Amino acid sequence: MKVIRQIGSLAFVLGLFVTIFAGVPWHVVTADDPVVPWWLRIAVFCLLGGILVVLLTVALEQKTGKRAAEAPLLVESDSTVLLLNSAEVPSRQTREILGLVQGHTVFAIWLGKDLSALVRLVLGGELTEYTEMMGKARQVATDRMTAQAAKMGADAIINVRYMTTSVVGSAAELLVYGTAVKLSE
Repeated sequence: MKVIRQIGSLAFVLGLFVTIFAGVPWHVVTADDPVVPWWLRIAVFCLLGGILVVLLTVALEQKTGKRAAEAPLLVESDSTVLLLNSAEVPSRQTREILGLVQGHTVFAIWLGKDLSALVRLVLGGELTEYTEMMGKARQVATDRMTAQAAKMGADAIINVRYMTTSVVGSAAELLVYGTAVKLSE
């Protein structure tokens, strides 16, 4: 079902771009000739058909109760740096505070997935496209922060916090930060 929806999204995007960037200029140049060329007809059918395919696949998924796109299981990094959102590590003493570490990324989804999410917004249900996007962004930002702490020789990162901000349209910024520390044995 996901593949069919992606094909519908791709057809929509291609039809939209051909219609806007080729069809509109063609119409402006040949406004007196009412005959619509075959390529413009195909583009409009792709645009409308793509929307219809996305609508149908999302509706079918919701009707059968299946989730469209399972969020991938996030694999923990190989790093030995411990991550905590508390101010101290239980049963361990902080020997040295190394300083602030951070990881940062900006993620976006392409227009086709954005269309699927828009349809789901109207019909209701989890916006799995955005859930998947934010999960990937969180993992990338966390890996970057952990790598920075490992370079400093940290054993742990305490007071880990996540912040997210909408940048433009369907793009989101994700920042993770914390305090890198060395622990006593």
